[in-house]
Amino acid sequence: MKISLIAVGRLKAGPEKDLFETYANRITWPFEMIEVVEHRKLSAEQLKQREAALLSTKIPEGAAVIVLDERGRELASRDLAHKIEHWQDNAVRHLVFIIGGADGIDGSLKQRADLTISLGRMTWPHMLVRALVAEQVYRAQCILSGHPYHRD
Repeated sequence: MKISLIAVGRLKAGPEKDLFETYANRITWPFEMIEVVEHRKLSAEQLKQREAALLSTKIPEGAAVIVLDERGRELASRDLAHKIEHWQDNAVRHLVFIIGGADGIDGSLKQRADLTISLGRMTWPHMLVRALVAEQVYRAQCILSGHPYHRD
């Protein structure tokens, strides 16, 4: 299974990028980050719609889509691992995590999602969320392989 993290914005050099790369490099599944940027000055609603359009163009046909949204479902790491395992066992060849922009995710992408999850009720910087997702994918890999990295 290939896993893509598709996000709005560009991750620049710094501690967030270093942390992201630390976990991304540990993942044995094919893993990539794809970033999209809208440079035009738009209203918040127009920007969300435009970002959704840009993100949508990067989602492969037939991919399982996980949208990160503050109103999403909170999952334990083990639950996320089992969701990934379920998709893998059901021949889903591509899994996509979507991170929207500062104004959130347009409803069109939420409707397209197979799963909408939250990283908790706190607000996280979008650049740090990339590292959090990479760490959770690595953790899921460890859970599914029986590696002792994850402890309940």
